[in-house]
Amino acid sequence: MNQTTITIIGLVVLVVLIVLLITSRYKVAGPNEAYIVTGRRGKAVRNPETGVVSTDLSGQRVVMGGGTFVIPFVQKLHILDLSSRRLSVQIRGAVSGQGVKLNVEGVAIVKVGGNEDQIRAAAQRFLTQQEEVETFTQEVLAGALRSIVGGLSVEQIIRDRAAFAQRVADESENSLTGQGLVLDTFQIQDITDDGSYLSDLGRPEAARIGQEAAIAEANARQAAEQARILAEEEIAVAQRGLALRQAEIKAETDAASARAAASGPLAQADQDQAILAEQEKVAVRQAALTERQLDTQVRKPADAERYRVEQEAEAKRNSDIAEAEARKAAAIAAAEGRAEEARLVGESEKARRAALAEAEAIEGAKRGEAEKARRVAEAEAVRAEGEAEASAILARGHAEAEAMDKRAEAFAHYNEAAVLQMLIEVLPSIAREVSAPIGAIDKLTVVSSDGVSTLPRQVTDNVVQTLEMLKNATGLDLDELIKSAASGAVGRLGAGSNGSNGSDPQP
Repeated sequence: MNQTTITIIGLVVLVVLIVLLITSRYKVAGPNEAYIVTGRRGKAVRNPETGVVSTDLSGQRVVMGGGTFVIPFVQKLHILDLSSRRLSVQIRGAVSGQGVKLNVEGVAIVKVGGNEDQIRAAAQRFLTQQEEVETFTQEVLAGALRSIVGGLSVEQIIRDRAAFAQRVADESENSLTGQGLVLDTFQIQDITDDGSYLSDLGRPEAARIGQEAAIAEANARQAAEQARILAEEEIAVAQRGLALRQAEIKAETDAASARAAASGPLAQADQDQAILAEQEKVAVRQAALTERQLDTQVRKPADAERYRVEQEAEAKRNSDIAEAEARKAAAIAAAEGRAEEARLVGESEKARRAALAEAEAIEGAKRGEAEKARRVAEAEAVRAEGEAEASAILARGHAEAEAMDKRAEAFAHYNEAAVLQMLIEVLPSIAREVSAPIGAIDKLTVVSSDGVSTLPRQVTDNVVQTLEMLKNATGLDLDELIKSAASGAVGRLGAGSNGSNGSDPQP
């Protein structure tokens, strides 16, 4: 690295240091701050009265809301807070112009003045102890309060608090301004005493106000009562007029209702009269119609029937006469014919009897032969039928015996599984027959804490009882038979499994 480069680097570093120094020493004051830069001598000032020469405060540069450069090692920067300070002021036992001890509480807002002279003055007194601004202000205001309270009466202090507070501010203004402070506002918050003067002070006024209020209240009650009475009178008059009007309306309504109620029966009577008149006309027409119907349906048919009966009786009488005459002539002819017939019959009867006797002899012989042949045929038929029936009975007996032998042989070859299978097939029929009476019931009411679930249990109990009866009657225990068949099947199943596991696989 050559000399030129080193020089350039040194110049750059020097410039950077200078910039940093300037940046660090340039200060900007906030809106609630005042910068006081000291380090210059003030101007010499001669007192014209005493001739003493002193320096003024011009050497103290004041900066508010702006920026300034503080020369290192030559000048020094001081910061003074310009913010407002709120403080309470209390005095106790302050004697008024009347000798009454009062307790006064107030609140004040104080700050450092806003011009250079006030800032310089405040800086001279409070720069290193700015918290003493509040204490100093409280003491100044408390003194001003006591001095002003001593020159006023209690009534003046209470009735014009604004003027009292303003006098306190004016009294303390000179003391605060000389210290560079400004009192923005001062308000009296409370005024009390240790005795009862203040309360007694307000009692006459309170009594007067209470009296006026009572009088006003009584007047108001009287006026209200009078207004109420007038209103009730007006209401009574209005109600009387309303009652009269309602009575008139009711009378008119009742008259109209009576007319309407009477008009109904009158109209009904007129209508009934008209209906009766029409009914009379209808009755007359119905009587005429009935007369015509009677004439048409009864009288004329009766006359016709009577005429028919008369004609039939006449015809029957004539017919009977003719029939009697005919029977008489027929009887005469018949008698004559019978006499001739008797003669002829006698001759023919003789010949007939001879022929009949001969015929009967021949017929008797034939009937005997026929009866003999019929009886022989019947005997043969009975014998053949008996032989056929005997053969059928014998064949049926042989067949049944052979069937019983076959069945016995089959039962003998049945194993327990077959018997169990037959029993299993029969059990549903038994259960169906046992439950048939319950199934035939149309409506069933079950009175039980178990509800409808008792029905299947009842059917099961019936089946069990049936099997028990079968055991008692025949000695056949189906339960033991089922258990034996089941255990045998399980044994065979186990044996088959062992055998299959132990046998060699077949090719």
